[in-house]
Amino acid sequence: MKIYYKIRQYGLHMVWYVLCVTTSHLYASHHIAFKDVASTVMFNSLQPLPKDHFLRRLYSHLLFTPVWMQEDSPSVLATSLLSDIEEDKTLPRASKLVQDAFMLQKKVEKLYAKHSTLKEKVALEFQLSQLYKGYADYTLYGSIDWEAFQLRLHHLQTEGIKADWVTYKPAFTPVSLLEQAVSSHNLTQMFQKAKPTSYHYAELEQALCRYEQIAKSGGWGHVVLYGVLKPSKRYKSILILRERLRASGDYMGCDTPEGTRYDTCLKKAVMHFQQRHGLVADGVVGRQTQKALNVPVEVRIKEIRLNLDRIKWLHQPHAKRHIIINIPAFTLYFEEDGALRQRMKVITGRLKNPTPVFSNTVQTIVLNPNWNVPKSIIQKEMIPKLLNDPNAMAKKGIEIYEGWSKDAPKVDATSIDWSRYRYSKTMPFHFTQMPGYKNALGKVKFLFPNPYSVYMHDTPTKYLFHKNTRAFSHGCIRLQKPIALLQTFSTFNDSVDFQKVQEKLKGDKKAYLKLDNKVPVDVVYLTAYVDYNGVLQFRDDIYGYDKMQRLSYRKW
Repeated sequence: MKIYYKIRQYGLHMVWYVLCVTTSHLYASHHIAFKDVASTVMFNSLQPLPKDHFLRRLYSHLLFTPVWMQEDSPSVLATSLLSDIEEDKTLPRASKLVQDAFMLQKKVEKLYAKHSTLKEKVALEFQLSQLYKGYADYTLYGSIDWEAFQLRLHHLQTEGIKADWVTYKPAFTPVSLLEQAVSSHNLTQMFQKAKPTSYHYAELEQALCRYEQIAKSGGWGHVVLYGVLKPSKRYKSILILRERLRASGDYMGCDTPEGTRYDTCLKKAVMHFQQRHGLVADGVVGRQTQKALNVPVEVRIKEIRLNLDRIKWLHQPHAKRHIIINIPAFTLYFEEDGALRQRMKVITGRLKNPTPVFSNTVQTIVLNPNWNVPKSIIQKEMIPKLLNDPNAMAKKGIEIYEGWSKDAPKVDATSIDWSRYRYSKTMPFHFTQMPGYKNALGKVKFLFPNPYSVYMHDTPTKYLFHKNTRAFSHGCIRLQKPIALLQTFSTFNDSVDFQKVQEKLKGDKKAYLKLDNKVPVDVVYLTAYVDYNGVLQFRDDIYGYDKMQRLSYRKW
């Protein structure tokens, strides 16, 4: 009996196994048959489209296989796409993308709730791909029309301004991202992977969500102040000021009673606000602070969005060490393993000589550099001085040579008719300032090759670092603490012996230090960003780039 029972049980298991295998093969065959027929329909439908049309390019890479539609239900990727758009807090709820996603969600539900044709499924497949393209463009590329912006920069040349902004394409395209999502069966993960990881991008996104919430709650009121508010005094407008700072999260509240006196607790909040907006953090509420207080939250939201989109087109560094120079913040940051190692003030280009936005790598450090004066500076600044005083260059330690060759003869400035060369297309003379503490480059310069002849360097004009806005150079980056940066380089470069370097700097002999471990430098332009303490910062648009980019800003 036991043997019979075991044989019977084994037979039942075999029947069940055969049924399962047969059913799964039938289902798989059914599924494959749907894909095969759908692929044929899709291929034929897309042939009339131009070869560069997104749908044709996308499905050519995917071998015309449906991504979103299956025979009996939408795919996992379709569900992910619709939920990703719905859950994206950076997208305005009234945006066309969100509304299209909502509409297509309803269409998908309706399609699978009834008997639908293959033609209907393929049509919805294409609609979902168009929705995907829009959301992928939003996520990967943002809203800045870079071609229009570059054209505006080019037009600045008519005003004598040469401005440059180099963009670096994101690592993914909508097609390559979806290819990998199909392979990994995880679209949400691929969207996350495609987001920038540098410049505190994720933290800035979180700040955007916070400010969107502030806007939904009514934003903050307009602050009207009469005169300057100083700590320890009483003002009727203190109540309004306190509520304004509470709304933006600068005032966290204290144990002391909240009256009309400008108390220590409120002063701390004002200074926090001033520091976040690049103002002199002295606690005195004057005209500039009031102006910053009265920027509506909706404007701040636009600034955050604009800078998120900029980060998408910046060079994304992957080196152990990394230097960031943020032009509107007039600050250099030295990162190591993602953490801040060193920070210092910098002086950047004035409005007429803007520092370009670009990336390269520090390869060489020059000790006791001489300054070879560019032709534009010779003609715009030095020749007018020579016309007034033929000894003007000699007084500044600038020597003039007849050409650039090593044996070029030195020129007596008093013997030249400089009016002939002020507007000439060529400049036959070489102006160079000899090494020394009075040299415009100071005692050290850091070279990172680029077509703009821009570098980081020391400066004799140390007093300018006491100013809050520091756009004074011809485009190069002047460093507040060049020797400290040099010392930092010495800690990971055997070619930089800091003790020997200090001895060389006492003299005037030029020396080149080739670096074994080079460091990427990214010169950026961020007017809204999150700092290394997680604090949201805003800075003035010193070159007017915010305004220029918003003129062609795409709406979703």
